Amino acid sequence: MKLIVGVGNPGARYDRTRHNVGFDVVDQFAKRWGFDLSTERFHGWFCLGDFAGERVAMMKPTTFVNKSGRAVLAAGRFYKLELEDLLVVTDDLALPLGRLRMRASGSSGGHKGLQDVIDRLGTNAWGRLRIGIGGPLGGATTHVLGRFSEREEEIMRRSRERATDAVECWIEHGVDLAMTRFNGEPPSE
Repeated sequence: MKLIVGVGNPGARYDRTRHNVGFDVVDQFAKRWGFDLSTERFHGWFCLGDFAGERVAMMKPTTFVNKSGRAVLAAGRFYKLELEDLLVVTDDLALPLGRLRMRASGSSGGHKGLQDVIDRLGTNAWGRLRIGIGGPLGGATTHVLGRFSEREEEIMRRSRERATDAVECWIEHGVDLAMTRFNGEPPSE
């Protein structure tokens, strides 16, 4: 079984904000494959489905970004999940707008949601897919809770598609191939 967790904040106020790109990718994957994320379970919106012969659980924690680890820990314990079967999808201020970075492990890079997952699991040895939202022109909080401009949204639309493809690749082929295919500059159109 695989668990994909999109990090974000619940509620209409936060829809399509920079901090919610993890939610957006999970929603896109669910829509693409007919998963229904309407069940409330493990402190989040949750569903189970099958993809490429693999049982897949998807979750959008309702604990807000900074407490995402609570939901991850609850689902992981219930399913006795191996760490290599966890992928957390989140925004990243340090990456240029739209760039993807998949890793098998690593630090939080200052992201409070990732840090909460690390703290609650007691390790950083699980997969993460970071999606660049560009650095702030002003304060970080205002930036991550803001929405994309029209020009930025076009870049992010393509980035969300690529991120969903990267999640599929991770499920089917593992983190190494997903890193090789999706890290770095996106292909030009």
